[in-house]
Amino acid sequence: MSERRKNDNRSKTGSFLIILAGCFWGSMGIFVRTLGAYGFSSIQIVSIRVTLAALIFSLVLLVKDRNGFKLRLKDIPLFLGLGFGSILFFTVCYFTAITMMPLSTAAILLYTSPVWIMLMSVIFFHEKLTGRKLAALALAFAGCVLVSGISGEGMTMTGLLVGLGSGIGYGLYSILGTVALRRYSPYTVTTYTFIFAAVGSWIICRPADMIFTFSCAPDPGFLTGLCILTALITAVIPFLAYTLGLQSVEASKAGIIATIEPMVATLIGIVVFSEPLTIMSGAGILLILSAVVILNTSN
Repeated sequence: MSERRKNDNRSKTGSFLIILAGCFWGSMGIFVRTLGAYGFSSIQIVSIRVTLAALIFSLVLLVKDRNGFKLRLKDIPLFLGLGFGSILFFTVCYFTAITMMPLSTAAILLYTSPVWIMLMSVIFFHEKLTGRKLAALALAFAGCVLVSGISGEGMTMTGLLVGLGSGIGYGLYSILGTVALRRYSPYTVTTYTFIFAAVGSWIICRPADMIFTFSCAPDPGFLTGLCILTALITAVIPFLAYTLGLQSVEASKAGIIATIEPMVATLIGIVVFSEPLTIMSGAGILLILSAVVILNTSN
């Protein structure tokens, strides 16, 4: 009984960490809009975010466990998958989808990720596909649709595939991260994930233009602090929290809990940017919260 109680406590802690990650991810709009006002493109903002996150994670790992920098050669493809195949791929797909269709449609396609996580978890980890998970998945996805807004305008087959790619790439972090955590600490996993993502981002972000934009900023000190804060709030803290959460929460369950992100983004839009709360958004928030509650109540 005591062992079961310990497992329940670990699971609750893991769920809390994933909820925390979703809340921090939900604040991304504030930083993206602020950095965008300086003239940085979406891909350049991604590069700033993942590069500084890689540096911060490296410093944390250096202090916490220097041996954590050791990787086995055979595991490099795993971290390439995490950095390129997940973090960088889903971000590029998502921002590309935004340019091809309404933001609400792109957001809905991104949040197909719990579906892909659940399917991959059943195939690769043999997780049980329970009625509770399916009910929570249906509620969470319906909530994301309502929060993002129902729209299918301007949809093309290419746009659909790119949008679905963002959801698959997003979900891939939970799958590959679970595998990596069997061999390495969360600090090693997040550090190398972002190192590889940062290297890839510099290939596609037009670094000369990004450096020129930074040099033309009227307040470089403030901008530097903003960039560091962006990395901490939208990458370092949430990805570390999510990765720690994956140690005690099934990947499929974690993916559904993380759908709290669009709900938080909507609430921030209302409070910070004075965006209206529609009946659909309110209903969507309730559905997402219901999904999280269902997954975290005892059987």
